[in-house]
Amino acid sequence: MTDVSVVVPTHNRGQLLMTTLRSVLWQHAVDIEVIVVDDGSIDNTPQVIRAMDDGRLRVVRNEVPQRVSAARNRGAVMARSDWVAFCDDDDLWAPDKIARQLEAAVRAGRPWVYCGTVNIDQHLRIVSGRPPPDPEHVMATLGRFNPIPGGGSNVMMRRDALEAAGPFDTQLANTEDWEMWLRLAAQQGPPAWVCAPLVAYRVHGGNASLDTEQILAGIARIEQQHGNRVDRGVIHRWFAESFLRTGRRSRALRHWTLAATHGQALAVAGDLATIARRRAGRLSRRTSDPLASPTGVWAAQPTEWLTKLRDGLRPPCE
Repeated sequence: MTDVSVVVPTHNRGQLLMTTLRSVLWQHAVDIEVIVVDDGSIDNTPQVIRAMDDGRLRVVRNEVPQRVSAARNRGAVMARSDWVAFCDDDDLWAPDKIARQLEAAVRAGRPWVYCGTVNIDQHLRIVSGRPPPDPEHVMATLGRFNPIPGGGSNVMMRRDALEAAGPFDTQLANTEDWEMWLRLAAQQGPPAWVCAPLVAYRVHGGNASLDTEQILAGIARIEQQHGNRVDRGVIHRWFAESFLRTGRRSRALRHWTLAATHGQALAVAGDLATIARRRAGRLSRRTSDPLASPTGVWAAQPTEWLTKLRDGLRPPCE
């Protein structure tokens, strides 16, 4: 039996999917199966999958799109390994992502585990990233906002823990991963973690994470189900940062304004002051270079394997 089952839901992202599947199939020091759930794609997705020609791939298709939660659930039911991980069709993994998470989870005796994430552009260049919070912080803040970066492409869990938690909520389109983490935390306690940046989250205009209306509707549903109170100020700051990364400054400013009205005025002032100083050139080159600071050095770690993936070369196995 394989060590880990990886579920990759996909819909009309054939151009992005090939690199994603390479990053998953090129995992080393671990035995995996990869279950691709084609959620009613009408582009070249089937041809991309066939071109991979790898015996570890299993493919199932929804003729009518069911959205990401249902696609993940269908793939999870097919999983044959003790551990299950999910990777969205536009995200990328470090070649040691699964091995390091598995080692950390077993060492800590925890049934779920997360890692760090960087944001990358369409050319697989790192644009931002910061070390993830530790498990204590995750448990303390998970009810107010989602502190685990990288969406559904980050967390790996034991299959029995996933079965106990139940399927992803198909009524949620953008916050289904957060709601799942809430259930896992309530049932299983704190997760294990790997502080290294092992997931690359692609920032582009089609990101589901930028659908603010669906996210806010999902938050209301989560509050109703779990009885928690989400910090909307933090949520709107996150919206603002996301829109700024994709060049939509007016929408970013709108959400900074909303964040300020929800108790984040000081934090917003700090965000805007930092941006203004950078644009005016009043910061030193070291400070203004996002990959020169200590946090930036951490975020730069994936550079080598991202370059290999961009060039179609297998990343090194360290």
